[in-house]
Amino acid sequence: MDDTNVYERIKQLTDELNYHNRKYYVEDNPEISDYDYDMMLRELEQLEREYPQFATEYSPTKRVGGQALEAFETVEHAVQMQSLQDVFDVSELNEFDKRVKAALTEPAEYVVEPKIDGLSVSLEYENGVFVRGSTRGDGMRGEDVTANLKTIKSIPLKIDTDASFLEVRGEVYMSKSVFKALNEEREELGLSVFANPRNAAAGSLRQLDPSVAAERKLSVFIFNIQQISGKTVSTHSQGLDYLKSLGFPVVEHNTVGGSIDKAFEKITEIGNERKNYTYDTDGAVVKVNSLEQRQLLGSTAKTPRWAVAYKFPPEKQTTLLKDIYIKIGRTGVVTPNALLEPVVVAGSTISRATLHNMDYILQKDIKIGDTVVIQKAGDIIPEVVEVVKEKRDGTQRDFIMPKICECGGHIIRNEGEAAYRCTGLRCPAQQLRRFMHFVSRNCMNIEGLGESILEKMLENNLINDVSDLYYLNKQDIASLDKMGDKSAENILSAIETSKGRSMESLVTSFGIRNIGERAAKILSKRYKSIDALSRATADELVSINEIGAVMAANIVDFFSQEQNMSVIQRLKDAGVNMEYISQTEDELKLEGKTFVLTGTLENYTRAQASDIIERLGGRVSSSVSKNTDFVIAGEAAGSKLDKAEKLGITVLSETEFSEMIQ
Repeated sequence: MDDTNVYERIKQLTDELNYHNRKYYVEDNPEISDYDYDMMLRELEQLEREYPQFATEYSPTKRVGGQALEAFETVEHAVQMQSLQDVFDVSELNEFDKRVKAALTEPAEYVVEPKIDGLSVSLEYENGVFVRGSTRGDGMRGEDVTANLKTIKSIPLKIDTDASFLEVRGEVYMSKSVFKALNEEREELGLSVFANPRNAAAGSLRQLDPSVAAERKLSVFIFNIQQISGKTVSTHSQGLDYLKSLGFPVVEHNTVGGSIDKAFEKITEIGNERKNYTYDTDGAVVKVNSLEQRQLLGSTAKTPRWAVAYKFPPEKQTTLLKDIYIKIGRTGVVTPNALLEPVVVAGSTISRATLHNMDYILQKDIKIGDTVVIQKAGDIIPEVVEVVKEKRDGTQRDFIMPKICECGGHIIRNEGEAAYRCTGLRCPAQQLRRFMHFVSRNCMNIEGLGESILEKMLENNLINDVSDLYYLNKQDIASLDKMGDKSAENILSAIETSKGRSMESLVTSFGIRNIGERAAKILSKRYKSIDALSRATADELVSINEIGAVMAANIVDFFSQEQNMSVIQRLKDAGVNMEYISQTEDELKLEGKTFVLTGTLENYTRAQASDIIERLGGRVSSSVSKNTDFVIAGEAAGSKLDKAEKLGITVLSETEFSEMIQ
């Protein structure tokens, strides 16, 4: 294929994929299968790798999230991104209408639309190509979040317009289903949960690493034209129709009405229907439709005089908190939950609610038997927001976190952490997650044992703890759905190979809290065997460089548990190596050296480069200091490179780094 044909094919694929993005993410009317889309995208990615000179700025391959930023650039808004005045009842809405009528000679027509509870952004297009996106900030200055906005698939990267310049304003939000799944995942990992979809959307959009924003599955609604060159629109509704024709996801459920009474009817309708929306809305926006009348009405320093936001009160109900019980997540996190007298909140019956962690219970002073106030966080997740202490009669009692899990494992809480965790190797709630960690590349590296096969093994009771992997036979594995003799032989071969891994791989695979690969390597070099490590005292452990008091306590607790030592004994009986295998001097050539990565590397991701450095004995830091030995600088290196040069630290190119590790 010659260059001309390559160029044409890249352009064709780019246009087709952008078209299908619009059909899928904006119009909810896909025309091709996911498989066909994926095949086209894969072909485009391959062509762009081979012919990068023909890749466009609006290619759909740009949506996956590029290099992490070191800081956001400041954007000066040419058109101020104002906030809205809030009104809370019909009388305040009528006062707004009176002010509008007093300032105009002609009657005003109002537009009403849901107020999406998200993060306000500006999108700028030059000759139809998306060139910059920014947050509202203080209204005059925001942050350049273009890379993160490109990961939102409903935002068109190219539009078919005659306008030489177009700036639109929209609201980035997180759908209710995505918010619910994200919080469930964070709670499982022992991380703090987001209070509502707006906080989640804002936190996601302001990540310096665009790949994080891409994972969060954000959405956007466009609700205003800020600037336009080369086209004239006379009303807000006309502008929305135009934006919709260009492929923008325009705010839903908007209505052009007449009087303020008609506007209030629409507000009431939105209030009644909002529980069925896929996104969170905390009110409705009432706007004057005519852009000429808007000019006449003008603005204050912060708010326009031609629009207000009618805010809905959050629905709350009181009920009895009958009991508090715990749930063990797949990572061992222990979450207290409230068992409630059933009550209807925001259209659904609530009988249970998360209490997040012990700090939350203590902060709210929640006791078993309390009368409590319930609401849904973001109209989605039931939560206890306060206690009605006047209803206490002395029968209420404190909740005490149990010290032992149902599996027999210890429930512990590290200093400085919110979450309690079960540390038992045989805890049923953690089985799949623990197995996936154990077989992963950085642990025992058992190839072929993916999540689906492990799930089948658990479902068929072939495995209950990680030591069972080493007692499987060919018939056990071959009998599983979609498995056969050859697959079984390959898995058994990988299991057998894993027996020879050095001690640090086994220590990492145990999943001891706060003990990662580096700490496991340090401990293995010091103690040489699992037996010796299992006898170590906390005082001995904290004397080791890089092993702190919390880490030491977790290690001692892990080896003190009978069920954990039983699993280790079965591993030993199966022939799994329990000793440290010394590496050659060449294999530890980076020992004691601290590296900092900056910019984009061509042949390594940051994770891959970090992994190589740590495997060769080095350490990776996120910031440059006088203790840094080397800074590896890729393309578009930022402030870390400048600081390294000022401090006289050795700067390595990617080529020099590759030569160093050969």
